[in-house]
Amino acid sequence: MEKNSHSGVSRRKFLQKLGVAGIGATSPLFISSCSGESSRKKMKVLTLDNKLIEVDATELKIAKASNDKSYLQQEGREGIKGKKFVMVIDLSKCRNERKCMKACQSAHQLKPEQHHINVLEMEDEISGISYFMPKPCQHCNNPPCVSVCPVDATFKRQDGIVLIDNERCIGCRFCIAACPYSARSFNWTDPRDADKYKDVVYNVELNVPQKKGTVTKCAFSADRVREGKLPYCVSACPNGVYYFGDANEDLVTNGTTKETVRLSKLLFDNSAYVLMPELGTKPSVYYLPVRTNNS
Repeated sequence: MEKNSHSGVSRRKFLQKLGVAGIGATSPLFISSCSGESSRKKMKVLTLDNKLIEVDATELKIAKASNDKSYLQQEGREGIKGKKFVMVIDLSKCRNERKCMKACQSAHQLKPEQHHINVLEMEDEISGISYFMPKPCQHCNNPPCVSVCPVDATFKRQDGIVLIDNERCIGCRFCIAACPYSARSFNWTDPRDADKYKDVVYNVELNVPQKKGTVTKCAFSADRVREGKLPYCVSACPNGVYYFGDANEDLVTNGTTKETVRLSKLLFDNSAYVLMPELGTKPSVYYLPVRTNNS
């Protein structure tokens, strides 16, 4: 009798380790049930980590809905399999509307003086022509910011997007020093609407809620991309400046016209370039140069 009692306790401990016995965060999916040789009814369940196990039905009970959103972190770090996201910016079309900046600030809890994408006024050294250049994070294939982070707070996903996990960020700012594109900034103060976002579950793809004492930057709108939508900045631009898409499919879509074109042809036909290619960072943001009347 005592042996059976110990067996029951051991079984419960075993099930608890697997996250099945009445733990709401696991919420196992019921597959099928059957009766074994013993008098106890057996049940096969699939856990959220895709393990198929067989347990006594008496050990199971209906799980309450879980508020556990930890999958957002794991999902955000892995990225989207088989994708390689890129952006193309047509400098001839930018009119400094800055609606891209405002859309980004609104989505990412940024104050007016903060920006993940900045529109700079430039002048061509040869022709003397002035133009505007939007400059987001370049989402490099060889990002120096990632290699210098001591706590794995900044990382590159399998789909090429470089993100920051501000729940891991310790504010050392090594990544800011390492970035040659000045694409990162530091939250010196509490972010905009901090009280409004205080109970919001952190989503690493959106990088919200923002947190004082951490680094912030362009996320290529990873949360929108996961839903099959164009980034906030791309959709907000009224002048067709931005194209966004998947290099593996060789397709990008214009945010204004919604026209989808071949990436390779767009780059070749317009003599596209990347910023500071000599650094070997291999950016995922391409620029189409300003076209003069003679070009």
